[in-house]
Amino acid sequence: MPEKILIVDDDEETLRLISMMLERQGFTVASLNNGKQAVSIAQIEKPDLIVLDVMMPEVDGYEVTRLIRSDPSLMDIPILMFTAKSQVNDKVIGYEAGVDDYLTKPVHPAELVAHIRALLSRARVRPAAVQTTQKGHIIGIIGPRGGMGVSTLAINLAAVLAKNTKNDVVAAELKPSQGTWATDLSLAGDAGLGALLKLQPKEINPTVVEQNLTSTTFGTRLLCSTNSHKGLNFELLADQLSATVQGLSAISPLIILDIGTPLLPGFDTLCSLCKQLIVLVEPHLNTVNRTQCLLEDLSSISKTAGRTVEVVLYNHTPSSMLLSIYKVSELLNGLAITVMIPPVPELAIQANSKHIPLALMQPDGLFANQINMLAKSIQSSIS
Repeated sequence: MPEKILIVDDDEETLRLISMMLERQGFTVASLNNGKQAVSIAQIEKPDLIVLDVMMPEVDGYEVTRLIRSDPSLMDIPILMFTAKSQVNDKVIGYEAGVDDYLTKPVHPAELVAHIRALLSRARVRPAAVQTTQKGHIIGIIGPRGGMGVSTLAINLAAVLAKNTKNDVVAAELKPSQGTWATDLSLAGDAGLGALLKLQPKEINPTVVEQNLTSTTFGTRLLCSTNSHKGLNFELLADQLSATVQGLSAISPLIILDIGTPLLPGFDTLCSLCKQLIVLVEPHLNTVNRTQCLLEDLSSISKTAGRTVEVVLYNHTPSSMLLSIYKVSELLNGLAITVMIPPVPELAIQANSKHIPLALMQPDGLFANQINMLAKSIQSSIS
């Protein structure tokens, strides 16, 4: 998709020449001849870069820059100030207002294009730098295949951690078009992951992410997915999900991610953003073998300083034919099993009918006991 550039200049001839030149270079161009409407037009056009003049009636380029930098949905857009004002003091004011580059007229077209391409190139790699500013402790929950209880474990672990720590805990259902939380917990509203996935990756920031969280009666804020695939841009999914997780890390001290399977776009990147990974395994030989393969694929992440990988045995059906916890551990090369989640089908039905997490349905039960053990293990690793 061609990158879009918004040109703001009150000189019609300048607008015409720059627009024609950039369109020949393969860019999509939108133009505007006054600064007063620049912010509202930028919100509509969602440009990848803005070329901005200084001297304009009513609102000059400096003020336009300040307004753009104060808008969470626009603040990361690169701004090239392109003006006849060439004094050092003019440039200083521009940089202090928040421009990324300053170029004076007249200039050779090739130089203008070079500056634009350099700014766009830097903007593309900017999201990677956000990782260094993470604040929240991110825990990702995954399994070698679907249907293993990743979503159930994520929502229950988040609920128990919120109850035990009294801290802000956010759980995110990173499953585009496969959401279950909103329905199971009878949560209303249009906010959620679906709204974020309608945005460009660079538009997804902490403020926007927080606006799409849903509060619950059990103290956990949720980022719920939907069941609709309409409007999804699969080419952008990996970057959108990564930007979402980075936004979550800036607004909550503890984040639980329902990542699911390795089929999720950007799976490796999402796992690398986590401080802890919880891998589910079932007491079936085939699933244990698939889990072992998954653990091997995650080995480079688990060896990274400060990251841990824990295994949780999730048993859905009582049967004497299932592997024991000791046998599962043995098949996983002696890897310790943190907890074993028992089958509680009747309790699950009751919890679903009351729209509350399973662990809160019977706080003293075996299921809740195992979730509490896992939560305490996490709390001890954080403190």
